[in-house]
Amino acid sequence: MIHVTRTMLVARPIEDAVVYFADFAHTEEWDPATVSCVRLDPGPVEPGARWRNLSRFRGRTSALEYRLDARQADHLVFTGENGTVRVKDDLRFTPASDGSTRLTYDATFAFKGVARLAAPFLRKEVDRLADDVAAAVPRATAR
Repeated sequence: MIHVTRTMLVARPIEDAVVYFADFAHTEEWDPATVSCVRLDPGPVEPGARWRNLSRFRGRTSALEYRLDARQADHLVFTGENGTVRVKDDLRFTPASDGSTRLTYDATFAFKGVARLAAPFLRKEVDRLADDVAAAVPRATAR
């Protein structure tokens, strides 16, 4: 398992930030590894909502199905999964004094099957992905 945490500033009030990040389709804007992300079901963005996320990692493109597991006023949890990996994205929001929002982004990657053997060697690349997200979020949310 690989776990990464990054904290970044979102130039939006907490309510707006949570609404924005709750729609996982926005990963196209703030996650440089995301190639595309589309909603799989209709209706409100609430626990149980699902997305198909196409991401590029180590030169390969793979699809993960993500589900919103928890949605609170200051906390979102998503789980993404395919045959190789299960990813848990845990996003916690706290208001900053200037009206913006501090986002703490925790991601846990649990590799499956033979991919588990490669997990120790993937740490550096997962850290790089987390760094890329931390750099992209402030730019993407400043609009």
